[in-house]
Amino acid sequence: MREKLLLDFNWLFHDGEIETGLPPTKTPLYMQSKTETALWGPAAFDYADGGARCLENWEAVDLPHDYIIRQEPKQANNNTLGYFDYHNAWYRRHVQIPESDRGRRLLLVFEGVATHAVVYVNGCLMQRNFCGYTSFTVDISDIVRFGEKNVIAVHVIATEHEGWWYEGAGIYRHVWLVKTEPVAVDTWGVWVNPSRQDAHRWQVPVETTLVNSDLAAREANLVSSVISPEGKVVASATSQLVVPAKNTAVLQQSMSVADPLLWDTEKPHLYTLRTQVMVGGMPVDQQDTTFGFRTIRFDAEKGFFLNDKPVKIRGVCCHQDYGLTGKAMPDRVHHYRLRRLREMGANGYRTAHYPPAEATMDALDRLGFLVMDETRWFQSTPDGLAQLEMLLKRDRNHPSVIMWSVGNEEPLHKTDMGRRLLETLTAFVHRYDSSRPVTTAISHDPLHSPATGASELIGINYNLKQYDEIHARYPDKPVVAAECCAVGTTRGWYLPDDEKRGYLWAHDHAVGGFISDRRSTWRFVMERDWVCGEYQWAGIEHRGETVWPRLCSQSGALDLFLQPKDAYYQNQSHWTEQPMVHILPHWNHPGREGERLPVWVYSNADELELFQDGVSQGRIKPDRYEPGVWNLVYQPGELRAVAYRQGRQVAQETVRTTGPAVVLRLRLEDENVRADGEDVAIVTCTCVDADGRTVPDAAPFIRFDTNGLGRILGTGSDVCDHRPVPEQDRQMRSGLCSVAVKAGFKPGTLRVYARAAGLDSASLAIELSDSGRRPFVE
Repeated sequence: MREKLLLDFNWLFHDGEIETGLPPTKTPLYMQSKTETALWGPAAFDYADGGARCLENWEAVDLPHDYIIRQEPKQANNNTLGYFDYHNAWYRRHVQIPESDRGRRLLLVFEGVATHAVVYVNGCLMQRNFCGYTSFTVDISDIVRFGEKNVIAVHVIATEHEGWWYEGAGIYRHVWLVKTEPVAVDTWGVWVNPSRQDAHRWQVPVETTLVNSDLAAREANLVSSVISPEGKVVASATSQLVVPAKNTAVLQQSMSVADPLLWDTEKPHLYTLRTQVMVGGMPVDQQDTTFGFRTIRFDAEKGFFLNDKPVKIRGVCCHQDYGLTGKAMPDRVHHYRLRRLREMGANGYRTAHYPPAEATMDALDRLGFLVMDETRWFQSTPDGLAQLEMLLKRDRNHPSVIMWSVGNEEPLHKTDMGRRLLETLTAFVHRYDSSRPVTTAISHDPLHSPATGASELIGINYNLKQYDEIHARYPDKPVVAAECCAVGTTRGWYLPDDEKRGYLWAHDHAVGGFISDRRSTWRFVMERDWVCGEYQWAGIEHRGETVWPRLCSQSGALDLFLQPKDAYYQNQSHWTEQPMVHILPHWNHPGREGERLPVWVYSNADELELFQDGVSQGRIKPDRYEPGVWNLVYQPGELRAVAYRQGRQVAQETVRTTGPAVVLRLRLEDENVRADGEDVAIVTCTCVDADGRTVPDAAPFIRFDTNGLGRILGTGSDVCDHRPVPEQDRQMRSGLCSVAVKAGFKPGTLRVYARAAGLDSASLAIELSDSGRRPFVE
């Protein structure tokens, strides 16, 4: 039966190239021109890991691993890549393959290596991968040494760049060793595409690709079962087929399901398709595929419909980047960041600008997002099409995916060449999935771009002034704001933009050109039924695309460390119905006594009233998309905002001037941390005054530590702080500091400590559960 083993632990890593040189004689070169191409150097089977590890600075690491993030950024390096030095490196891993695996199919599955990678196994060159964002498999069945040590070597080429953002470097996503019998389900070999037949009945067509690594054809029985969220089998189909020797076979099946629970944004019900393979009456493989029942429709006049109900997409664009670990994000972080966005009111997610991690896709399904799934390259080359094929096969079962994007801001969009490329890529997508439309995000004069007319779903970046004319020119094509807003703000900065220090005004504001602020953009989208919705740039800050001394783009609603900015609450006021109110700024402004300060209040209520020190400053009915605004003379004290609906108070928030910080506080942001060597505790450090009030402008220098059941992965607070991310010492800015602590393998009480001069220290107890580890390679 199938085994899927995590291959993340106990790798050896060398930071930099290793010069090997050519031997002086013919024989070594003659021998390396054969199957085992790497006879010397770090790719060779018998490379001296022991002595060389000391001489050449090899270190033990676990995956996911981003080796760039531990640098100190330098202004001389490229700004759009985050001011880091990108260079090449090596990884090695010894793997024992037992004799009992002889005759099985053995695969390595790399979910992502940044940016280019060359994989060797036992000195044999096995794979070259030219995209840091696509998953790829390596079949090692023929070159494995059974019953003894096998050596995997990966050369990472990070000097090849694919984007204008922080790309990181290394094996930054999971690696798996997959073992199957000769006849098994192929990688991404199941395609479930439910379609509604009438008000109650759904047809469930299933396409399954089996692979046979044997030298003889094999007859197999294939059983496909639909399992409900409650674990009940609600439909099944059994078929026979012959799988040719050293080849694949594709089988089509169909089942019927009555009145399934539907997947939608509020109740994302998920079903399982269980695939079982039998050969000679014996089970040889089983694989579960998650899918959902839902209908999607894009209407050129009425917008997007999910399960025949109109839904306005409230989306964000996001890179894979986390302030405390770089590109190498633990699975918990993938889920946690999406949960925070969902709590903000987002129901849409664009995988900008490349295939995301599988952990992200799983979380998007479970949290009910509407996904624009995007490939990296706008190319019809063999490599470009292979990368797109990977994306389609891997992600097409996800009910969250509602459209495919094959490009972003391509200069060729405005040429006939771009039109031809788009038409070719669209046809290629529909070979694998005709149930979703294909778009491409056009920013270069979309009104006159040939790619606009060739798009099934017109995706526009910014350019609000062109929308109406585009709709008039293409009245039969639906339109989506593929990217918009891009308003840069800094958490806790309530002064004018200070480019020298790197901070931007925290209030929503237009930045000129074809980029509009959040409130006017959302008004624009809501006033046009034919606009399916928006994907706002960006949901979360990301490194790169910046100006020194700032290290990241400031367009996110969550900051680089996943702390909410004022923009988060502004989106919440637009995108949620649960009554809410938020005041900005805080009310600690020493030295500004007597100045008039703009006070904004974000809310989704009908009326707002603001009190200063108990005195009403007026009750107003703000425009639905605008904040309530008051200009108040600053004096230490209290502000209280009250929100009303139909004359009844529904929400309130109070901000007070605090005293100086006296005590550090730690809180755990996501519960149920596991002692599995993979999980992380996401921790926030704050300061409180003598009355227990959180101090919003606190800025102590803090030392973080643990009791040994975990280790500090990274700390962060200030997007202009140039200390390396893994440092355990960190200057707090604007009252918050974030910490990521990686759990070890031992259950028990993990304690995290925070200490700062002149303040009472803090200790946080985190119970690490013994919930079991995923199967892994020792």
